[in-house]
Amino acid sequence: MKRFDGKVAVVTGGARDIGRQTSIRLAREGASVCVNYYDNPEDAQETLRIIEADGGNAIAVKGDMTNHDDINNLVAKCIEAFGDKIHTLINVAGGLVARKTMGEMDWDFWNFVMKLNLGTVFMVTKAVLPYMPEGSSIVNFSSQAARDGGGPGASAYATSKGGVLTFTKGLAKELGPKNIRVNCVSPGMINTTFHDTFTKPEVRKNVAAGTPLRREGNASEVADLAVYLASNDASFITGASIEINGGTYFV
Repeated sequence: MKRFDGKVAVVTGGARDIGRQTSIRLAREGASVCVNYYDNPEDAQETLRIIEADGGNAIAVKGDMTNHDDINNLVAKCIEAFGDKIHTLINVAGGLVARKTMGEMDWDFWNFVMKLNLGTVFMVTKAVLPYMPEGSSIVNFSSQAARDGGGPGASAYATSKGGVLTFTKGLAKELGPKNIRVNCVSPGMINTTFHDTFTKPEVRKNVAAGTPLRREGNASEVADLAVYLASNDASFITGASIEINGGTYFV
């Protein structure tokens, strides 16, 4: 018996890096997985190929998770493929967008970062929740930046991820009586395209050297944590934010 046998999972941003590894692990554990992707069908097809090669079951659905119509389409496609219950939601989608100081930011940029990182969690959760039976679980993605303010030019991103932490705790209280758990994963420096794009190599090297474990994390390690929190192995954990950063920041 696998941990997610007979269950359906939605993973936003599920086609690459941490999202891909999470999708793969859920499928290996028996879940039927709805893999959301934004703009790279090649990533999505590769994720499906890996899942199917393992004997898993998944579909890929293109969609912008800042768009209500795309969110509703994701839910509709998932229900059409796997039935009218969704047992697990993993909100991975989000991003830094750009590093901008206060002087460089304008209102439109600020609002977009908030919508991308916090608004998507709210909107997708609201769309999926009517289909979640008792015993379901939600795992949101925050960041170490929510705890320490982030690196240079990341104050908007850090603030939005701080909102994810707070939303997770509030929603855990609201949904606990329905036996729906809500938790959060807060990664530090993880070897993904996020840092390939936004963090200079010398900064990554210095951060890794200053980490007690002396390295960056891997997407697979973060995925393992997210899947654990989503599973019944974590049945008495809700409202928690689990830091995964190799010891660079302690709560």
